[in-house]
Amino acid sequence: MPPPRKKSGKSSSKGSLAFLDPLLKELNVASLKKLVFSPSHAWLAAIALLVLELFVNIFVIHRVNYTEIDWVAYMQEVEGVINGTMDYSKLRGDTGPLVYPAGFVWFYMVLYYITSHGSNVMLAQYIFAIIYIVNLGLVFRLLVRTRKVPPYMLVMMSVTSYRIHSIYVLRLFNDPVAVLLLYAAINLFMDDRWSLGSVFFSLAVSIKMNILLYAPALLLVYLAVLGLPGTLVQLSICAGLQLVLAAPFLANFPLEYIIGAFNLGRVFLYEWTVNFRFLPEDIFVSRWFHLALLVGHIITLCYCGRYWWQYFSVYKKLATVGVPHCEQLLVLPLFMCNFIGVMFARSLHYQFYVWYYHTLHYLVWTTGYPVKHRLLLLGVIEMCWNTFPSTMASSGALHVSHFVILVGLLAQVSKSCDMTIFTSNVKDVKTKEEKTE
Repeated sequence: MPPPRKKSGKSSSKGSLAFLDPLLKELNVASLKKLVFSPSHAWLAAIALLVLELFVNIFVIHRVNYTEIDWVAYMQEVEGVINGTMDYSKLRGDTGPLVYPAGFVWFYMVLYYITSHGSNVMLAQYIFAIIYIVNLGLVFRLLVRTRKVPPYMLVMMSVTSYRIHSIYVLRLFNDPVAVLLLYAAINLFMDDRWSLGSVFFSLAVSIKMNILLYAPALLLVYLAVLGLPGTLVQLSICAGLQLVLAAPFLANFPLEYIIGAFNLGRVFLYEWTVNFRFLPEDIFVSRWFHLALLVGHIITLCYCGRYWWQYFSVYKKLATVGVPHCEQLLVLPLFMCNFIGVMFARSLHYQFYVWYYHTLHYLVWTTGYPVKHRLLLLGVIEMCWNTFPSTMASSGALHVSHFVILVGLLAQVSKSCDMTIFTSNVKDVKTKEEKTE
């Protein structure tokens, strides 16, 4: 009787990999397209990008030279408080007086001690790398929940902007800290944790006042979702936290603190402007010009407010019955409100890019423009913020891009307010959603 034949290595190998067959069958062209283009698969890209960004930030810290701009001045301002100075008008650094609220002082005081009185800059860079990654994670969570932006746009958002990485880990500005707390607040609002969200929003304002650009839309959502009594509670939380943080300064030199920390009339230097280089300097610093921007800002907010109220009112109803992805109705007006504020800002400096950078992709994807036009708008805006020093052309292109985005947003928002979801019974909408799932 002949000996039994040995199984070939090829068939044995095939048998050991048999468990992969179902997975390989799923990896067809259609599923790969979903991984790239379907917003429902954005969470996979988000996880991969957060891991990738860890290495990207380490690379940037070690291979790109740190540039000193405001870090030393921040440490000097904090040192003044540590030495017992509570008069805001006397707190100064190399770049000028202290112009940020009290939360800034306490946050950078912690960094002052952690970084050996500000001397260990690389440690500070690593802290800001963590801030960047956590910030990106909070933004990704908003985008994944709303299912508006495709996965490949998350890639463009995170790894393609040199300016954003620079602002975080090579400049150590306070702007990234403020927007981190802001995105934490919006995530909490989205989770129906309003009081804790208000705490984080107030903390963000205490780091830098630009966060108040979200305030008009936030006030509307408070009223629409929580009613007047609930709104008063949230406003009390926001105001109360400001008083607690500023107590040492308010108790000694209240007027100096209010003027220094919340100086709405501060004039920015023309040499650093990104958005108004095409204007003569005498017009740029003119009070009449500032007043015109303020009037334009208020008119635009009032025009949009009626649509935002509809969004928030419908959001309350849909969230109550658990309609999926209704978070779009919460996020869009908040992002739009901030975007309008940036549009009408008296001056934008390079670090101000983080004020709205992580919202731009969502806003552009909300417009009805073709994809190639959306990408073009984002590319032009990125180019404008990377042009140093700014030019008449770059400033003009930035304003044109902003205007085109706003027109697209207004067209889409007004159109959506006429849709069935804004006029039909919520139970009917819920039934339709269940049938489509």
